[in-house]
Amino acid sequence: MDSAVLPRVDRQLLLYQRWLTERLATIEDPGHRQLLRHFATWHQMRRLRTKAEKGQLGRSQTNHTKQEVTQAGAFLGWLAARGRVIGQCQQADIDAWHTESLATRRPSQSFLRWCIKTGRMPRLTLPPAVITQDPEPLHQHRRLAILRRVLNDDSLPLRARVAAALVLLYAQPVSRIVRLTIDDITDDEATVTVRLGDPPSPLPEPVADLMRAYIQSRQHLPYASSRSSQWLFPGRQPGQPMNPVSLQVHLRKIGVPPQRGRTSAIRQLVLQAPAPVIARALGYHDKTATRLITEAGGSWSRYAPGDHTR
Repeated sequence: MDSAVLPRVDRQLLLYQRWLTERLATIEDPGHRQLLRHFATWHQMRRLRTKAEKGQLGRSQTNHTKQEVTQAGAFLGWLAARGRVIGQCQQADIDAWHTESLATRRPSQSFLRWCIKTGRMPRLTLPPAVITQDPEPLHQHRRLAILRRVLNDDSLPLRARVAAALVLLYAQPVSRIVRLTIDDITDDEATVTVRLGDPPSPLPEPVADLMRAYIQSRQHLPYASSRSSQWLFPGRQPGQPMNPVSLQVHLRKIGVPPQRGRTSAIRQLVLQAPAPVIARALGYHDKTATRLITEAGGSWSRYAPGDHTR
């Protein structure tokens, strides 16, 4: 596919379809198997195909979808052990299912909502989503010290230094960094910009020089797939970006905690500019930026986005 010999299809979507076939074959109850097949075909596959049309799927997206099927099958088996089928499910069953292990069983909610929406089970109430708190961010002085070392220490791997700069300066999650392409980087010899949102963000020196050097070095990475790939951080498999988990490992090896560093960076940014502006420029949702500015104690809560010159 990467060489245009075969028509391009989404690899993660194909892998999920193969996994689903193998998973359904292990389910003994024919009613459960048919119900899960309908759920996967008419709900999950439709959702995944829509996302694949907009861009290649990431492994985390299909992994979450697998968890939904696994927990849906576990719920059907658990409910059968209580002597009920899905159409006889009661509120007490829903509450008991989530009480035993909420974090593990939460992926089943997608299946339960689908069953309620399609009339396969009574209209029951599911537990609300739990908002997880961000880990304790780095102190501002610590973040800047790590950034200074990343930018100045030539003994560190160039790829990890560029990724670290995007985390510590622009608060980018690793899962989004690996989806960047060469086309997202613009260099007019005077300024280097990276398209994280709208408008593209300029890279200050020496980050700009670091990015230029990294792009030139991509042709010399130790695997052939990187030479024709458009991914900024190409993976070892043709046509695929780098695994986010692998990039996290590289960052931790050079002393950069990805999540804490990102949280520290975004909180500092929303203190310096209005949350809607930061959200647009860095690809964040407005609600996320607003929540972060509240946590950081900022004063931009009443700022109205848009062109103020009109």
